Amino acid sequence: MEKEETRVEEDEEQQQEIWSWGAGTDGQLATGSLQDEHSPRFIRSLSAYGPIVYLSCGGAHVIALTSGGRVLTWGRGTSGQLGHGESVSNLQANIVKALEGFVITHVSAGWSHSGFVSETGAIFTCGDGSFGQLGHGDYDSQCYPREVSYFASKPVEQVACGMRHTLVLLRGNVEISIYGFGSGKRGQLGISMDKVKSTSLPQITRGLENLKIVSIDANGDHSSALSADGSLYTWGRGFGCASDTYIPCFSDVAFPISKVALGWNHALLSTREGDVFMLGGDRHGVLSDLQNSPSTTDVRGKSKENIRQIVPGPPNVKAVQIAAGAEHSALITANGSIMTWGWGEHGQLGLGDTNDQTSPQVVALGRKTTCSHATPRVYCGSGFSFVLMTRMSTFG
Repeated sequence: MEKEETRVEEDEEQQQEIWSWGAGTDGQLATGSLQDEHSPRFIRSLSAYGPIVYLSCGGAHVIALTSGGRVLTWGRGTSGQLGHGESVSNLQANIVKALEGFVITHVSAGWSHSGFVSETGAIFTCGDGSFGQLGHGDYDSQCYPREVSYFASKPVEQVACGMRHTLVLLRGNVEISIYGFGSGKRGQLGISMDKVKSTSLPQITRGLENLKIVSIDANGDHSSALSADGSLYTWGRGFGCASDTYIPCFSDVAFPISKVALGWNHALLSTREGDVFMLGGDRHGVLSDLQNSPSTTDVRGKSKENIRQIVPGPPNVKAVQIAAGAEHSALITANGSIMTWGWGEHGQLGLGDTNDQTSPQVVALGRKTTCSHATPRVYCGSGFSFVLMTRMSTFG
């Protein structure tokens, strides 16, 4: 019996490995402890739930989506953001039982609230509602996921949770596709030319009518949308020295964008060719001294924003994925390298120390992966990081 259990365990490791590092004071690393980890830590506890296909890392909690559409959460839960019916933190992952009757296709973790979208287009929210960010028409918090009734006849495709606001992208070719609710004092809802303190009911995000939006993102007081032709639109708190914008503005960056990752003071952009650029950011080493670093190149578009290219290594090395935490960044290169830079106070760069880094550094996992032909994906929370190493054949 012992040998059979060992074989099962090895097979699970070969299918997928999960690693975490950084701030752990609320249990967000799923290590079973409340301490920071300065180097990647192998997480064995999540293998019991089957392959995980997506993670969303928030202020200090994590939402995991399995291949079967089940939802796991762990970390800080003091506002009910874990969806387990109580306002307590969890050091280990637990299934969100209130969503067991649904196949969930998209999730998002904000600072202290959470959003979940089902395959039928229903959207559920829970956690802190004190800014109206749950979209239920009140400012109450919720410990269980509750369906946002406003979208009962408007199927939802994606949800994006920022610090105190939420964006929703509707499904299909609809004329008006993005809605916002929650805090709007920095313009992050995009619902009015005037300053809006908050709204607890979904409101239409202006300025994106008749555009085919394929993805949305939110973090801190920032919001963004990406159109099918690679055009980027941003609103909310300005990056760098730029002023706040209250409705979506086209970012004239002179090249089509395929992926966006927002931090608190910066944004990462990547092209279909794998080039990575950064907007804003001048704290904790996120962009300091980059003009003197051999790993960056200045690129200036027609907008007022400075856009700097991030070069992870030799010129022929390209990125296949990007991620942004509060004030740190990560990418995966085409050759499978995991690279991080920026703020490192909690060990969130995974480099074995708490130093900041102004250019991408390679993260070494603690041991050689047992996942053959593994495809790594990186996810960043406010001060922590996760990596999924998954066999390509697992979902093929």
